[in-house]
Amino acid sequence: MIEITQLKIATRESALALWQADHVAGCLRLRYPNLQVSLVPMTTKGDQILDRPLSQIGGKGLFLKELEEAMLAGQADCAVHSLKDVPMQLESAFALAAIMRRASAFDALIVRDKALKSLLQLPYGARIGSSSQRRQVQLHALRPDVKLIDLRGNVNTRLRKLDAGEYDAIVLAQAGLDRLGFADRVSQVLAAPDFLPAAGQGALAIECLSARPEIAALLAPLADLETTTCVRAERSLAKALEGSCQMPIAAFAELNDGHLRLQALLGDDAARQFVRAELSARADQAEALGTALAQMLRELALAQGFVNQKSAGVH
Repeated sequence: MIEITQLKIATRESALALWQADHVAGCLRLRYPNLQVSLVPMTTKGDQILDRPLSQIGGKGLFLKELEEAMLAGQADCAVHSLKDVPMQLESAFALAAIMRRASAFDALIVRDKALKSLLQLPYGARIGSSSQRRQVQLHALRPDVKLIDLRGNVNTRLRKLDAGEYDAIVLAQAGLDRLGFADRVSQVLAAPDFLPAAGQGALAIECLSARPEIAALLAPLADLETTTCVRAERSLAKALEGSCQMPIAAFAELNDGHLRLQALLGDDAARQFVRAELSARADQAEALGTALAQMLRELALAQGFVNQKSAGVH
């Protein structure tokens, strides 16, 4: 076994990404008191392009490329990500060494007028900021009258835009707000089953090179079995649905006494509609559960007529 005395963690430079990487570093230092852990902050393409939705510029993988290149170049040993930003299929050179215990998986509504405490209390035609197709399609279903406006940038930037009056409300991940000390800004938690999150939302993932099993072994004790099981189902569903299309997808799994329940939706952003369903299975069938529910959603969407066979992956 190779003895590792130093570990360099690649991370994005946003306040939230730095918090997450520092959290992982702290967990490692507790477990390995003699391990020297340092952060390697860097900016990704996803952080630099803020004038277009992610779906138009290449998707979630834009938050990983520079960090992965740093690992390939030997500048970092691993990278920390929000799991919801990690593509469902990694390149063969990389692997997820550990998925840590999930914080809140849900979204949160932050309203500029602090007297308003919920989505239903917002005035007619209120301006809500979010660039997420998944969030937009669900917001439209709950409040067809609101005006949905794209919103990019890190958590602090988005809150500043809200406070400056560019929006009446915005939607962000609750976990990120909690981690940065903004829990008091939350007006309403948008929780399941009424509002479903992205696959893997709230969980931290640690990525390393497939060719470095010693790093994977070092990181493996940080993994949380329950979270890993749940997100395997969620990501299996998302992977099955994302083959050839950019469509709103949400998934949330819960594990109770070895019993896994998966709720999910598949939407049509242009038509602002979606279908949703749920299935249950044993915990050891997580990936099969996700695939089965994806097929159910695909069939429901085809029946509704808002997904054509090519984009739905039907051949």
